[in-house]
Amino acid sequence: MEPNRSRAKRILTGEMGATRVGISSVGKEPAMPDSVVGLLISVILPVRNGMPWLDVQLRALADQQCEEPWEVVVADNGSNDGSTELAQTWADRIDGFRVVDASLVRGAPGARNSGVRAAKGDLLAFCDADDAVDKDWLAHCVAALDHADVVAGVFDFWSLNAGPESPPTAAATHQLGFLPAGLAANIAVRRIAFEEVSGFAEDLPIGEDIDLCWRLQLRGFRFAIAPEAIVAKRERSTFTEVFRQTAAYGRCGPVLYRRYRAVGAHRDLVGACKAWVWLALSIPSLLNDERRNQWARTAGVRLGRLAGSVKEGVFFP
Repeated sequence: MEPNRSRAKRILTGEMGATRVGISSVGKEPAMPDSVVGLLISVILPVRNGMPWLDVQLRALADQQCEEPWEVVVADNGSNDGSTELAQTWADRIDGFRVVDASLVRGAPGARNSGVRAAKGDLLAFCDADDAVDKDWLAHCVAALDHADVVAGVFDFWSLNAGPESPPTAAATHQLGFLPAGLAANIAVRRIAFEEVSGFAEDLPIGEDIDLCWRLQLRGFRFAIAPEAIVAKRERSTFTEVFRQTAAYGRCGPVLYRRYRAVGAHRDLVGACKAWVWLALSIPSLLNDERRNQWARTAGVRLGRLAGSVKEGVFFP
């Protein structure tokens, strides 16, 4: 039997029957032209109780400098804090803006899928309600899709937070030592590719964005990083918030490992051991306000992975 990683590589290069969008194969025409110039792009913004930050993101979207036609679909996932009413006030300020009820399936993946069903565009761009897209974000997403089928932008982690200024960075690249991926707070995808893999997996409350990127690539679609498509990412600020958020991130690791280990996803046991040792040795840092969140972030991920391992029946520390 061939090694899993070799098999995954053959899937990605088309040697096992996969075809890439825009690349001809024997007896099959490209699913859509490579160029995306002139195509409508739909921005999908899921929200559930997005106050008070939703207005910041909507203002950032209204300021987009993009020559291609675009629209905004706010997919409300059952907000009860006034987010729906606030969003509706933007209908007269952004062309093609509308709010749709996406409360049938609770969770961001279901909300995004609902937003896509209501969208009219051949290109789809996703962002989150508590962040702020750069004024050229959409234009750079479109430009990157001219040469790829799914693209991941980069994040500015300082301007909405208290940290020092730093260059934008990709938040998710090669998770589990496997394929590259992006976060749903800043990705764009050709609709035909999105629909071919049936969109976001709604049974994944978190990690659905990595799963989407992987499924697309395993089908032969092209992935790329869009280094100029920048989103200012708003991070949690308190110890408890950081711990809860990263624990949720950690719980998705075992799920992805179980689903993709047969084609090359793997565990970094050495890195896990180092992380646990660091946590033990760094307990005194909990007395230091500047380092407490760093400890919470690492502890959340590791404890989340242990909890996910028990649930999924795999060992992923």
